[in-house]
Amino acid sequence: MDIQTISSFIIYAIINAFTPGPGNLLALNTIVRVGWKKGKNLLLGIFTGYYAVQVLCAILVYGMQRFLNPVIAIMKYVGAAYILWLAIHILLSKPDLNGMSSKPSFWTGFVLQFVNVKIYLFGITALTGYVLPFYSLFGALLLFEIVIATIGTIATLTWATLGGVFQRTYIKHYRIINIILALALLECVVSLLLL
Repeated sequence: MDIQTISSFIIYAIINAFTPGPGNLLALNTIVRVGWKKGKNLLLGIFTGYYAVQVLCAILVYGMQRFLNPVIAIMKYVGAAYILWLAIHILLSKPDLNGMSSKPSFWTGFVLQFVNVKIYLFGITALTGYVLPFYSLFGALLLFEIVIATIGTIATLTWATLGGVFQRTYIKHYRIINIILALALLECVVSLLLL
């Protein structure tokens, strides 16, 4: 693999990871609503789910290429339904001013990643477009997926940090911010269904 291909892969991974998607938007919303202390379990679920999905992508690309399209087609609708539910949840959420709301769970973040078609497409596209022309060994595919998941984790942490920075602003303007985040998730649903 030459330098140009590696740099193209890294640029693709960074841009894809840092664009708004369900995981990044949920991380941001969770931290602005409940803060780092209560939100850390959800973030851990998002991160763990990200790595698990990327390992699954490596397995799919390595051994089951012919089954990929039907699985992605089904996941598209499951993911769209979950993201729609997430948009409604964010739209109706309020800041935790008195510390009484329940802690967001690890499983909410983890499950989100398993229905987040964006990261499946991200991982599979990266492997088929940038890696498979040069490497076909499972270990190489897995290594590149771990790189993708690490970049994705850094991106989600960045979105969560921005949520922490803007927490005071959120408390004052949560309705408009929630509407914007919900609309961004609705755009994710629409673009997913149009694939």
